[in-house]
Amino acid sequence: MLANYFKYLTVTDIEERWGMYITNAGYSNIEPHVHYPNNRVHPASHHLTWNRGRILNDYSIVFISRGRGIYESALSAPAVVEAGTCFFLYPGVWHRYKPDPAAGWHEYWVGFNGTYIERLMASGFFNPQHPFISIGMNKDILVLFQDLLDTMQASLMGYPQQIAGITMRILGLLNNVALHQDLHTDPVGKLIAKARFIIQESFEHTIDVQKLAEELPMGYSAFRKAFKRITGESPSQYHLNVRLNRAKELLTSTALNINEIASHTGFESVFYFSKLFKKKNGTSPRSYRNGRARD
Repeated sequence: MLANYFKYLTVTDIEERWGMYITNAGYSNIEPHVHYPNNRVHPASHHLTWNRGRILNDYSIVFISRGRGIYESALSAPAVVEAGTCFFLYPGVWHRYKPDPAAGWHEYWVGFNGTYIERLMASGFFNPQHPFISIGMNKDILVLFQDLLDTMQASLMGYPQQIAGITMRILGLLNNVALHQDLHTDPVGKLIAKARFIIQESFEHTIDVQKLAEELPMGYSAFRKAFKRITGESPSQYHLNVRLNRAKELLTSTALNINEIASHTGFESVFYFSKLFKKKNGTSPRSYRNGRARD
């Protein structure tokens, strides 16, 4: 699970000419009964209070991965926000939202704008009067947000255009889900999708497969068989591959050293991490990083 993180970006002429730019992004784990939000750490332009609400100058996507809360805007009635929901914020539109104090929530967000975005939004792909998209426990959006935040934290040359591209992928995924969400009716498939989501979000920790099955809820034996049938891997192997794939992303998108990457992906021993990484990828973590740097 990511640590709380956010960043506000200065938009230059290059980003404006690109046609799409990111203004801010972040992740917060809001525990139950914690005051929301902590306006002291955000610029005045983004301060949010429940009584006054807020109006922003840019578009935003907010994804709630855990917990629940409430959202309303000048264009949409108050609605309960459950885990697995994305909602849009539109420029110039009053809105407010907050987690349920008894439940808290985990939120990912990205703010964006630009001439290309204005044309896209004017084309009717997303509806300000229906700002919610129920994406469920979809690991792909989780991976995209994690990649976006990793790239922002690394701040390598050209990263504003990279994170703009990642945000476009998020928009594409949300549009696809909005068009086809009525087709996802397989109850077992939904449970396995939820399990994959939980595994993706918990890559830094060990997974108790039996407890995971209970959380779905699903019988342990049936869960293991269905997971293997749908993904081609056992839950434990799938979890290991998530951690190793995450390590590959960190090797190429950050300046973290090998020890730090091993720790960030839940390996207590850098030797064990390197051994498993080489077994899966045919090369050591250091060689993998050096090879990608030369590409």
